[in-house]
Amino acid sequence: MDSLTVAICMGLYYWFARLRFGYTFSGMLLQPVCVAIVVGLLLGDMSKAMIIGAGIQLVYLGVTSTPGGNVPSDPALASCIAIPIAVKTGMEPSLAIALAVPFGVIGVFVDQLRRTINAAWVHMADRYAENGNTGGIYRCAFLYPALAGFVIRFPIVFATTYYGDSVVNSFLALMPKWLTHSFEIMGGFLPALGFAITILVIGKKHLIPFFILGFFAVKFLNISVMAAAVFGTCIALLYRDNSSKDGGAKA
Repeated sequence: MDSLTVAICMGLYYWFARLRFGYTFSGMLLQPVCVAIVVGLLLGDMSKAMIIGAGIQLVYLGVTSTPGGNVPSDPALASCIAIPIAVKTGMEPSLAIALAVPFGVIGVFVDQLRRTINAAWVHMADRYAENGNTGGIYRCAFLYPALAGFVIRFPIVFATTYYGDSVVNSFLALMPKWLTHSFEIMGGFLPALGFAITILVIGKKHLIPFFILGFFAVKFLNISVMAAAVFGTCIALLYRDNSSKDGGAKA
């Protein structure tokens, strides 16, 4: 698929994913692995896209909550830009992960701009409410913010995705080997940081052994990550059921 079509599709995807069209559905679309599926279908290289998407997903494992409504980083923007560029340029996954992180930070500023603009629709909705105009309130609640979001979000992803591969190729050609290798090392560390943040967010002392068990199962039992995920899910379900039964028996 040509670069123009890919850039348009990724811009539309990012805009639609950020519409909050149903919190569960929207939360799924914002994840790097879901973005990777779309990129893989568009570029015809699902394996490469999923490897990069999974690596970026690990970085943002701990970014699961927005305290006070503030977005600490934007994994969707990072993925919509970094994954297609990395796949088209044949970039190493670790280097693609390092490339994604700055775009995630930029997404925070984009979201703050959107919130500032959306304040105008709130005041407009107040005037519609005074006149009993429910249609105007609905437009201020969804239509106007959606259009404003398109104007803000689509051009960023479109322009960066369309021109980004040539710019990145030129930049990588100019970069010395040691600097490129440094970015690759940093990209290798970032998934570990994602795991660490996750443990800090949801980790409890009595659950830490399960983290250790999963790591050593993959490392020394030579099972795949997918197999470990299946076993982990089954163990988690059994643990939850047994804990609920014990709690019911005590009550």
